[in-house]
Amino acid sequence: MKDFLEALRTQRWDDHRYYHHCRINQSLHLLSAMSFVVAYGMLFIDPAVAALIAWLVSMTSRQSGHFFFEPLGYDHVNQATQDHKEEIKVGYNLRRKVVLLSAWALLPLAIYLKPGLLGLLPVHEDFAGFLHAVGYAWLYLGVAALLFRTTHLFFLKDVQTGLVWMTKILTDPFHDIYLYHKAPFQLLKGQRFEHVEMRTSL
Repeated sequence: MKDFLEALRTQRWDDHRYYHHCRINQSLHLLSAMSFVVAYGMLFIDPAVAALIAWLVSMTSRQSGHFFFEPLGYDHVNQATQDHKEEIKVGYNLRRKVVLLSAWALLPLAIYLKPGLLGLLPVHEDFAGFLHAVGYAWLYLGVAALLFRTTHLFFLKDVQTGLVWMTKILTDPFHDIYLYHKAPFQLLKGQRFEHVEMRTSL
């Protein structure tokens, strides 16, 4: 258990120091995290609505922070190139995210053109039904993406690395709220970028 928690701390620290320099990105991650917590609660009420919240609010705000606001050049703080960071990233790097988000964007079109999607989803008869079907499709996509990368890491690295990454992803909303709750206020004070320094823990 000690090794597991240490590996989790390391993955979280690497993710933060390499990919969360910008306070705008951190603020968007805070919005994303709070939305994910709401989505977690909605899973017990309406899973399709939970997935709509998770993808439309949480994932959109989270990934826009990475794509549009986070510096993509040489990382002077960590003495690392963007290519190096992308190569060693445990989870979904920017290239893998483009593939995942492309699938996410194409699913509503596929459901519109083929209601029920070959019997995998409920056939919609109105716009509300269409949204519900899209929500379920996005829920399945999210679960599949999580399990696929976890299993992939079993073979690329080892079982612990995959399980640690899955644990990190599932608990990121709570950790991000703790980590970035001050980011909007720091941004309002004119602190556009965090000067990341090595710390023993997060």
